[in-house]
Amino acid sequence: MVRIFADRKKVLFLCTENACRSQMARAFTQQLAGDGIEAESAGSAPVQDINPIMEEVMNENGIDMAFCKPKSIDKTVRDWKPDLIISIGCGEKCPVIPGATNEEWNLEDPAGKPIDFMREIRNIIEEKVKQLVTTLK
Repeated sequence: MVRIFADRKKVLFLCTENACRSQMARAFTQQLAGDGIEAESAGSAPVQDINPIMEEVMNENGIDMAFCKPKSIDKTVRDWKPDLIISIGCGEKCPVIPGATNEEWNLEDPAGKPIDFMREIRNIIEEKVKQLVTTLK
């Protein structure tokens, strides 16, 4: 059983504030992959709290985000080494981590936009994560 967890892929989702897109991607990965993929999210300039509109639209999909807190890239990768780093449309330079592959999902930041735009981004992220999970499993 321990070997199953040791062999699973590790994915890090990045955005600037770690308050919206990267949090959604991490949550969908955990929901869709279960224990098959280990997912984290982080930001280059994390804010204090997650976006409340994002929390609301994720709740519409049955995902509770209330426990989520933004965190920094440096703190996240200090003791945890991802296999794949996905930067989500924020132009952030991905950290160089030996053995990690970098990928860009060019998605507009929904912060400050109407709730329908947040839902649209949520749906796009969910579809991209479904494809990712299929590829990695």
